[in-house]
Amino acid sequence: MANILVVEDDKDLNAAYKIILESAKHHVKTAFNGLEALEILKTYTPDLILLDLLMPVMGGLELLEKYRLKNHPDVQVLIFTNMENSPEVSKAYALGATRCIIKSWTAPQNLNKVVNDTLKETSKVAG
Repeated sequence: MANILVVEDDKDLNAAYKIILESAKHHVKTAFNGLEALEILKTYTPDLILLDLLMPVMGGLELLEKYRLKNHPDVQVLIFTNMENSPEVSKAYALGATRCIIKSWTAPQNLNKVVNDTLKETSKVAG
């Protein structure tokens, strides 16, 4: 079980991700933009952030810049976007993102596998 923060502006996807992840016994908090996520991160330390890049108010890249992952090396960031091979994805990696998954290529029923694989891969690197 992991602590996961879902940051996704699409209300249906946000709710679906939360339900799917909680069905696998993960503890999940959600935000609809980067500003909400920053508020949550003041009191919540996730193992993984599932992050959309394009959102109103504050997007994923700005959240990564403000959160400063270098100060939180144990927090893994899984970018969930439809922008394949974009400069934004490259910048997300430069800011500390662990992995990028293309939303349209990942069926919702596979979300737990993607999350668990990401957590396992990073624990092998850390361990």
